[in-house]
Amino acid sequence: MILQLIRLSRPRHWVKNAFVLMPLPFAMASGAEVDWLSFALGLAGFCLANSAVYAFNDAHDAERDRLHPAKRDRPVAAGQLSAGAARLWSAALLVASLGLTSLAGHPAAIVVTAVYVVLNLGYNFGGKHVPVLDVFLLASYYLLRVSLGCVLVDVIPSNWLLLCTGALALFLSLAKRRADLVLGLDAEHRPVLDGYTRIFLDQAMVISAGTTLIAYALYCLEAEVMLPGREFASLPLVVFVVLEYLRLVQVRDAGGSPVDLVLRSPVLLGCGLAWVVAVSWSIGLP
Repeated sequence: MILQLIRLSRPRHWVKNAFVLMPLPFAMASGAEVDWLSFALGLAGFCLANSAVYAFNDAHDAERDRLHPAKRDRPVAAGQLSAGAARLWSAALLVASLGLTSLAGHPAAIVVTAVYVVLNLGYNFGGKHVPVLDVFLLASYYLLRVSLGCVLVDVIPSNWLLLCTGALALFLSLAKRRADLVLGLDAEHRPVLDGYTRIFLDQAMVISAGTTLIAYALYCLEAEVMLPGREFASLPLVVFVVLEYLRLVQVRDAGGSPVDLVLRSPVLLGCGLAWVVAVSWSIGLP
């Protein structure tokens, strides 16, 4: 039972919360004071909110998940946990999440976490059946992660940061929907797939990828924390990562799970670490 509850919580997917960390170097370079205990509590609370949503989703989508070649092995779809037990676990995780977030001492963090849960409910109860709206909702979860990071260090996110994150999140969400078509899934599993074609998704991915790169370049240029002459140190890495991800999606038909794709790619992981180093150098962090 404990093992199945852990699987239901999908702690592996907490990797997505790396987006919460993205504002940190820029905030620290601008002189923001970081309360690491408070930040850790807020991040932990959001991780539990993620798991609460995953548990609820699995209970709600169990019948459709049984039609999916990978999702059918999830605990509820596989019959290893009942839908009722999954919903109860989801409620317990949500209570624990709000408790930890409250201890972080940032009321706005509670609001961000609550909005994340509400948007997920909206996605489950209709949003995921509307073409384009579904990928916008998926992308909004990444924006909320960045917003949470800003809240936890008491800084206001810049418009360029939000635009860059939003475009990147839309890119990842479109790739996820494309992977559903590649697997041969139909409207019986996910009705929204009737509203997409691979050609449309490929074109939309190129648009969102281009927007991501332009927005990031402008962010590097406009950010006051960037040291003169070092503004674009991290830009080549971002260009490479976006193009490599696009290549993997369109050539190898990957992208169904951004977490799995990144964790299985030494190249993407290495570029992520190099980006941290390059950004630290750009803003003058030791």
